Amino acid sequence: MIEVHDLTKKYGELFAINKIELKLDRGDVFGFIGPNGAGKTTTMRILATLLNPTWGEAYVGGYSIYTKPKEIRRIIGYMPDFFGVYDNMQVIEYLEFFAAAYRIKGPDRRKICNEVLDLVDLGYKRNELVTSLSRGMTQRLGLARVLLHDPQVLLLDEPASGLDPRARIEIRGLLKELRNMGKTIMVSSHILPELADICNKIGIIERGELIVNADVADVMKQVRQQTVLKIDVKSDREAAAKLLEQQAMVESLELGPQGLRLTLIPGEHDYSELARVLLDHGHALIRLGEEEINLETAFMTLTKGITS
Repeated sequence: MIEVHDLTKKYGELFAINKIELKLDRGDVFGFIGPNGAGKTTTMRILATLLNPTWGEAYVGGYSIYTKPKEIRRIIGYMPDFFGVYDNMQVIEYLEFFAAAYRIKGPDRRKICNEVLDLVDLGYKRNELVTSLSRGMTQRLGLARVLLHDPQVLLLDEPASGLDPRARIEIRGLLKELRNMGKTIMVSSHILPELADICNKIGIIERGELIVNADVADVMKQVRQQTVLKIDVKSDREAAAKLLEQQAMVESLELGPQGLRLTLIPGEHDYSELARVLLDHGHALIRLGEEEINLETAFMTLTKGITS
């Protein structure tokens, strides 16, 4: 659905984005990660045909951004990080205005507006003024607006920016629902937990360069070269720690208030012997498993914290 080749945008001598390569298939959910100023918004604006690159090519739905911008706009829904609303309109009037702009006519217009309001859980607000909506509700209204024409591709720039924790959870749940509907979604964020459980692919951009572009599982493997275990026993953690330190497969061990954090030597992934050793010495296990790797770990490991 999205193909990007050598995409570059320069302002004078400054590269906003530099030679980006990207390919997303139908149904992919791509988490676009990077610090503010890294180039996420520039990339999305180019894909939305709102900004011309300096050079390079991009296709959305098979259409070139240079020769078929109108066709691209018909199949995408672009939600910028900041967008204006018409405060003196009712919610349903606001959506009907944009539905008319999408040339949705007749009784279908009200029907579609009501359907997208229900999808974003704003049906009960349809007759309220837009100015009465909270920040989170306004974000959901903005998402409803870009869904009116049933786009195949969604470009969502920081959809949960500035929201409180509950509103962020609601937006994340809505993105999961859109993923289940088969939409191809590119969603940018610098709040990594928002993307952890909804994306199958991630890209990490830093100083305009896409330094990581892969499936989530592959990125996690790249970050974690050694197996790290979380272990806890019912009693005498210190004795258990001394016992485990003597095992050849153990490289290092930390004893903390939540139990033991143990790193195996490089290339060692079978830790079943450790459970046997603990049980043979009378240590009843409460927990033994691999430490979870998250996007925050990946981001901090793979980036240097530099912006353009």
